[in-house]
Amino acid sequence: MTVAEPSGFRPTLADVARAAGVSIATASRVLNGFPRVSPERRKQVESAMLKLGYARQRAAKASSARHTGSIALVVCEEVPRLFTDPYFPRIAAGVGRELTAVGVQLVLLTVPATDDYQSPVVRYLDGGHVDGALVVGMHGRRPLDLDWLGIPVVFGGRPVQAGRTGRLPYVDADNQGGARLATQRLLDGGRQTVATVAGPQDMTAGVDRLLGYRQAMTRAGRYDESLVVCGDFGQASGEYAAARLLSRRPDVDGIFAASDMMAVGVLRALRRAGRRVPEDVAVVGFDDLPISCWTDPPLTTVRQPVEEMGARMTAELLAMIDGAAPRRCTVLDTELVPRKSA
Repeated sequence: MTVAEPSGFRPTLADVARAAGVSIATASRVLNGFPRVSPERRKQVESAMLKLGYARQRAAKASSARHTGSIALVVCEEVPRLFTDPYFPRIAAGVGRELTAVGVQLVLLTVPATDDYQSPVVRYLDGGHVDGALVVGMHGRRPLDLDWLGIPVVFGGRPVQAGRTGRLPYVDADNQGGARLATQRLLDGGRQTVATVAGPQDMTAGVDRLLGYRQAMTRAGRYDESLVVCGDFGQASGEYAAARLLSRRPDVDGIFAASDMMAVGVLRALRRAGRRVPEDVAVVGFDDLPISCWTDPPLTTVRQPVEEMGARMTAELLAMIDGAAPRRCTVLDTELVPRKSA
């Protein structure tokens, strides 16, 4: 006997998981007959399915045919940041370029910073609305467990190796190599005390760029933990981090900022402290945003092919939707763009 629901209600796997008091992944394992589920959990899920009248709506959603003509771009970031950080519009431009060519619609989903952030996103993705999903902006403190879904998923940037997301395909830039290039530029320019304003350490781009800096500094025999401060990739955090850095290490004569927006903040902090760039302190950024040409002085930076990342992610996802086997990962080259700040 099932419980009547409002007219038009179609319970999803997320609804079942919530009713059973288990994770969505556990509910999926029960549904798909995986043996590694305790009898108690299995009974809870099966009871919830019966109570809600759950039935898999899309038995063919893993097939090669495109059913909806739409894919989702899932952005794991707060909405204000979505419209102020140039990274996301550049990714979307690359995605849109590929989709326009094949007549596929793009649906934007944002992931809020709430305890129940997964449910709305997973409910939508599991509801038959899209044929696949692109996921960007992943934070380690908020991993999305998506690889149980019956639709293809591709990540923009190497996903944080938490849970099961590490097995999904991704497209990334060579963040470690680019950070090594940036740091080496400062060392080769004769800078003796090279610091970094690193990115957030719950994102793999931030982790990898800090690792590249450490590799270059260790190779030169100059690595010092007191030369490392962290920001969130935004301008204000770069300015604040550089001010803290200068207060504890006034001997700094080179700074690698792990994003151009943080580098803009670094330049502001240096100007306020009376330090000339590059005469007193040389600065290198990362991204090669349009603003890097207009800073004073123009910013030496590392170019990552963000639009190309978006296009490659999309091409990979469309191929998977059409039945191709996924590639494990694609890493695109970065390059140093010398200007006058270093």
